[in-house]
Amino acid sequence: MQLQPVDITGHTENPRISDEEARALARTVVNLFRAWGLSDGEARTLLGDMAARTWARWKEGDIGRIDRDLRMRMAHLMGIHKGLRYLFREPARGYAWIRKPNAAFGGHSALDVMLRGEISDLALMREWLDAERGAW
Repeated sequence: MQLQPVDITGHTENPRISDEEARALARTVVNLFRAWGLSDGEARTLLGDMAARTWARWKEGDIGRIDRDLRMRMAHLMGIHKGLRYLFREPARGYAWIRKPNAAFGGHSALDVMLRGEISDLALMREWLDAERGAW
C-alpha cells in the first residue's frame, strides 16, 4: 500500500479568528467576567492589562481593534469557560470555583493563577481544566 501525499500548505496551527468573531468573543468575555464577578481591575489584567478606558468602552459594547495577543487571551478564556461548563452541571458552581482555593494550585484559586497576568497563565489553566475533564 502506497501512502498518499498530504498537502499541508496554508495550514496554520491556530486558525485565524476573524474581526467579526473577535468582536463576538469580546462581548462574550464581558458577560463571562460579569458571571465570574470580576472587578474592573481583574478583568483588565486577564485581558493583558487593557486600558481602563478601553475596558469601559467594551462594557458599553464599543469594541475597537483587537490584536493577536488579545484574541488568543479571549480564546483561552472561552476554553476555560467551556472546561468549567463540562466539569460543573450548574453554571453557578463553575463561576464560583474560580475564586475557591485549590490544592492543585498550592492553595491559590484559579483566578489567582490567571491574575499573574501572562497569557501562559491562561493557557495553563485551560490545559489543567482540559486534563481534569479527561480531554487530553
